[in-house]
Amino acid sequence: MKHFIFSAFLLFFALNLSSASAETSKSFETGKVRYSAPSPWEETQVTSSMRQAQFRIPKAEGDLEDAEMAVFYFGSGQGGAVDANVARWAGQFHAADKGGPVAPDVGKTAVNGLKVTTVKIEGTYMGGMGFGNQEPKADFALLGAIVEGPEGPVFFKLTGPKKTVENTAGQFQALIESFSLQF
Repeated sequence: MKHFIFSAFLLFFALNLSSASAETSKSFETGKVRYSAPSPWEETQVTSSMRQAQFRIPKAEGDLEDAEMAVFYFGSGQGGAVDANVARWAGQFHAADKGGPVAPDVGKTAVNGLKVTTVKIEGTYMGGMGFGNQEPKADFALLGAIVEGPEGPVFFKLTGPKKTVENTAGQFQALIESFSLQF
């Protein structure tokens, strides 16, 4: 009887967890890579034809603006090498104290059979792709993930005020852990 009650409790708990996770994330697919965006992230209209998806991450208390997470995919054989993209992202930041380039914190992992390069950068954000005249933004950060998908790399780039990005790090890690192949 105790075994039955314990089994029933585990089943109830598992069903509630799967129901809760279904309510707390939404699944997307880009370049045959499936991923789930955490519920606090609001899907927004893409602001560039290069973006496949875009999300607004609510600002942390005390920050002046929200963070943004963009998903880029250019097709098979497109988008450039992983290292070149990491270097380009790092070039978008300058060290607050020295004014020069910032060395990114880079990691390599595998998630559900997919090779993933992770990137963390902090400093003064000088802007994205060089379009327009963007003012430098001090105390900003970037969390990035480059997934080597079966139809080419998929790029996930979260930028925003450092405090907001730090508060979002666990959600970004959940995004990374959700990566899987879409058949």
